[in-house]
Amino acid sequence: MKAQKREITRDKQVAEFERRDLGKDIKKLHVIRPKKVSTSIVLDPLMVARLQTKARKRGIGYQTMMKIIVYENINRY
Repeated sequence: MKAQKREITRDKQVAEFERRDLGKDIKKLHVIRPKKVSTSIVLDPLMVARLQTKARKRGIGYQTMMKIIVYENINRY
């Protein structure tokens, strides 16, 4: 029931958005974000501390730092 209500609300929001004239640039914009999968791993506290230190230097969170490391090295294995 809640899913139907959310879908109806979303449909109304989409209709209102499309009704307004937001300019040619905005109407062309279409962002598709890939779905993500939540996962869990157990890490040594020292490893987490090192990740946090490196991430802090870059101004990002340590989990974001882990994603960057995985992304950049996934094809190595």
